[in-house]
Amino acid sequence: MTVAVNSVSVPSAGRRPVQWSTPLTYALALAIAAVSIAPVVYVIVGGFRSTPQIVNDPAGLPDPWVWDNYYRVLTQSDFWKQAFNSAVVALGTTLGVVVLGMAAAFVLARYTFRGREGLYTFFTLGLLFPAGAAILPLYLLLRDLNLINSYYAVILPQVAFSLPLTIVILRPFLTAIPRELEDAAAIDGAGRLGFLWRIVLPLSRPAVVTVGILAFVASWNAFLLPLLVLGDVNLHTLPLGVQNFSSQYTTDTAGVLAFTSLAMLPALLFFTLAEKQIVGGLQGAVKG
Repeated sequence: MTVAVNSVSVPSAGRRPVQWSTPLTYALALAIAAVSIAPVVYVIVGGFRSTPQIVNDPAGLPDPWVWDNYYRVLTQSDFWKQAFNSAVVALGTTLGVVVLGMAAAFVLARYTFRGREGLYTFFTLGLLFPAGAAILPLYLLLRDLNLINSYYAVILPQVAFSLPLTIVILRPFLTAIPRELEDAAAIDGAGRLGFLWRIVLPLSRPAVVTVGILAFVASWNAFLLPLLVLGDVNLHTLPLGVQNFSSQYTTDTAGVLAFTSLAMLPALLFFTLAEKQIVGGLQGAVKG
């Protein structure tokens, strides 16, 4: 007599399946979220307090709520000038990273040539090279090129240092696109650029959005490079503006917190609104 037995996946002896829904997991997640969010909340709420309130009770809530700090910052012409400079630098960096990163990743993913893997390894090694170690030679190079005190002095190095991570994220997406789609596009008369523009870019949208957001946020928050290459006050970005404001109004702690919260707000909102795209882009890169 034959007995049919359904195949059932049984954990091996001595092993217990991992349970991710345990109270400890949620407790750890909440603790990490609190550590990450608490400083941001403190800065934003602190901007609604007065300096005497902060001195008397550093961890307290506004009582009463003070709106004058944000009003003073928003009515300063320097703030909007620095916000404009940050926007130009961040958008220029993002555009350069997306265009050059997509072009390099497309070649490394869809073309076959000798030394391709070695070239890709060369790009990945860039992840191990800290930007701070290249500040001095970078400054000398920009000075010799007469780029000091210009947007290009910040945009070009930021694009260069962002390319390794961009290529690492984009290449798996481009590699995973079936060859059949490329063959079908060729039959329809689309060349390499047509295939890239009409098929590759739409399919790689999560990865493109991911690298664009990461480049934008990193550029918006950059401090060391703009500090060294932007001596002209009229070209200062918001991180430098926070330093200038805190130096000018040393005793106005509440005003400094208000300026800081407004300076980080665009990048924070930008990152929050596109969070799902970032997660999808990074998951695709890991799977690839």
